Amino acid sequence: MTMDKIEELTKRLIDFRRQRDWEQFHKPKDLAISLCLEAAELLEHFQWKSDKEVMDYVNSEALNKIQQEVADIAIYLLLICKDLKIDLYEAVSKKITKNEMRYPVEKSKGRSDKYNKL
Repeated sequence: MTMDKIEELTKRLIDFRRQRDWEQFHKPKDLAISLCLEAAELLEHFQWKSDKEVMDYVNSEALNKIQQEVADIAIYLLLICKDLKIDLYEAVSKKITKNEMRYPVEKSKGRSDKYNKL
């Protein structure tokens, strides 16, 4: 997804929210709570399923439901970024750079250990 598309989506979300006078409900705490709740709803699709069951489930009609949960998560994330003036591209880019330093390939390849255990 390009930055132009992210900005377009964010503008649509802000317009949608403004037209409904929902800014009053969208304080950072409330958006963060909603983001967590939606992430939990996404997790429910995978709970208690084996790897094979997950693949069967994802290849069924359930993918549309999963996409809707992912969209809900993205909506709250974009609103949080807009309201707190966080540049999502910059934040992710900085985090990748930090993780590249924390998890050098020669120490972390094929391992799931946390950076302080490598």
